[in-house]
Amino acid sequence: MINIPKGTKDVLPAQSYKWSYIEGKAREVAHAFNLLEIRTPTFEHTELFTRGVGDTTDVVNKEMYTFEDKGGRSITLKPEGTAGAVRLFIENGLASSPMPVKAFYITPAFRYERPQAGRLREFHQFGIEVFGSKSYETDAEVIIAASSFLDKLGVKTKLELNSIGCPICRAEYNKALKEYFKPHLDEMCETCRTRFEKNPLRMLDCKEEGCKKFTAGAPKITDYLCEECNSHFDGVKSLLTAQGVEFTVNPRIVRGLDYYSKTVFEFVSDAIGAQGTVCGGGRYDGLVEQLGGNSVPAIGFAAGIERLMLLMENTGASFGEEAKPRIYIAGMDEKSRAAAFGLANGLRKAGCRAEIDHMNRSVKAQFKYADKLGAEYVAVIGESELSNGEVNLKNMKDGTQEKVKFENLLARICK
Repeated sequence: MINIPKGTKDVLPAQSYKWSYIEGKAREVAHAFNLLEIRTPTFEHTELFTRGVGDTTDVVNKEMYTFEDKGGRSITLKPEGTAGAVRLFIENGLASSPMPVKAFYITPAFRYERPQAGRLREFHQFGIEVFGSKSYETDAEVIIAASSFLDKLGVKTKLELNSIGCPICRAEYNKALKEYFKPHLDEMCETCRTRFEKNPLRMLDCKEEGCKKFTAGAPKITDYLCEECNSHFDGVKSLLTAQGVEFTVNPRIVRGLDYYSKTVFEFVSDAIGAQGTVCGGGRYDGLVEQLGGNSVPAIGFAAGIERLMLLMENTGASFGEEAKPRIYIAGMDEKSRAAAFGLANGLRKAGCRAEIDHMNRSVKAQFKYADKLGAEYVAVIGESELSNGEVNLKNMKDGTQEKVKFENLLARICK
């Protein structure tokens, strides 16, 4: 027997309605905020991620699925959605479109990391990307879209907000971080010592317990913001407050990817263990230019579907009703089975969920099967029903029965 690869998961028929529910709510939010869907390849050239995500991140250094194809090209399964969305934006000339360009995606992503609850090697994201606007109003709108999505799912989270500034004020902050961390470097992990030279801001994202005691006392980026970044951040906070969106400023949020600038945010919950972030994002004003396009500001977020599902299950949130047949049509012999087949086909064309027997069961067994499927009605066709052009319709909830003409069946069960 060949088993499923570690860190991946099958979606069984009994669970698929949960996925449909979450993805449906994502599409509702996308529709309300006038976002159009994009789809990018499952794999891209590796350079897209090393240049975009950043070579000091754990994603690039430790977690990417990278291989050479038969032509000797380095290919990577996408570890996140933003870099591919930016490549799509540049390559397809969307910079010449009316701005802003507002897009969303639902996509698989891949990271080689230790599987744990709600965190797999193949996972799925609902993401939003907005290109072309540098206004803090856009930041607030994207954050509110994320909040609306989580509200629709019925989950309670806490919004944590930060600004990591622009290249100008971040240069001063990096200098302050180096001065702070330098006396402690010998006691910090090898990854942090490497980041000290390349990108000291990334040290704040270290998950090693031995390093956390030092990062906890590090200078705060909010104390080093330039006037423009500070004004932008104040604008975001003011708009969120005006719209009743509660948040906490957390100066330790830097996000795990190098492309972020200014506003960054996370929606977190303590109901899914230590790795509590279920949705996160921020502004990435330099990424389009960094990947070969013109200078175009942008902002977005991504929410992990598996982590959201775990949160919903742990907190008792509803996934809606599991899809069940509206009607099961049972035939008693070959001729009545043929009539059942035709009736079911007509109902399906009208959008009514109908099921019939494919296993040559007895009528009694068909009733048991219909009950297991959760069918609301069972229509039985026997010799007399066939000659009269009618079914014996049973309501499976209250047990009532009635005769219904073939041509009236759709109107009767869908009224």
